[in-house]
Amino acid sequence: MPASPSSSAQGARQALATRLTHLRKDAGLNGRELSARCGWHPAKTTRIQKGETQPTDADIRAWCMACGAEDQVDDLIATARAVDSMYLEWRRLHRNGMRRTQEDFYTRHERTSLVRAYCSNVIPGFLQTPAYATTLLTSITRFQGTPNDVTEAVAARIARSRFLYEGRHRFVVLVEEWVLRSRIAPPDAMLGQLRHLLAVMPLPSLSLGVIPSTAQRNGSWPLEAFYLYDDRRALVETLTAEINITQPREVADYLKAFRELATMAVHGDAARELIDSAIDSTG
Repeated sequence: MPASPSSSAQGARQALATRLTHLRKDAGLNGRELSARCGWHPAKTTRIQKGETQPTDADIRAWCMACGAEDQVDDLIATARAVDSMYLEWRRLHRNGMRRTQEDFYTRHERTSLVRAYCSNVIPGFLQTPAYATTLLTSITRFQGTPNDVTEAVAARIARSRFLYEGRHRFVVLVEEWVLRSRIAPPDAMLGQLRHLLAVMPLPSLSLGVIPSTAQRNGSWPLEAFYLYDDRRALVETLTAEINITQPREVADYLKAFRELATMAVHGDAARELIDSAIDSTG
């Protein structure tokens, strides 16, 4: 199963720090000498080399000039920007509200032919009803203390459902049975959400599998929710951040995890029975 997504992000930061450290050593400079050439305190050099501080574009230019490695500037800046976009804190993304983030997800879905989603906590956004989404996004806004634009954010989130009805998009979804039975929303909203799942299950664009709570895990364990966009990107959602993974080896790990989780899921009538049972228990 994949390593912790947070550790993957830290690993990417450290790989960048290692490249910069090697440049300094190849130039025959110690930390104090490089710091003097760059015009900053030696402690900053130490933090960058330990991966504790993300270097800015200007930092990288100064570092490369100090090392006589100007030809490395563009590649290192591109790498640093990729690392910076890999780990995005929700509070940073939602600093002006949630609508913009939901619109970004819309664009990502629009550009993707095959979306695979594993959800261990909530129904995936493109299958949510307005009432369910409103309760969930209201709770997130309250928890994060970010501006309240829930009405607009819900509209942007629900707009993604249009791709279920377009032939060039496919969605393969796995949810843990707990997701069906959790009281994320009030009873009426939960009933509406579960009935909506039954309504969209016949769509040819959607494959919905439910992993029963009684399933034999076979060495696989519940993970944080993750989404796979074609075979190019894995997006992992943690409590505090969105983590974007594009490194092929790590994307392959998430594809492998998805395949293993899929072997435990039930589909068709068996999945409908679990949803019906959740409806009965919700009422």
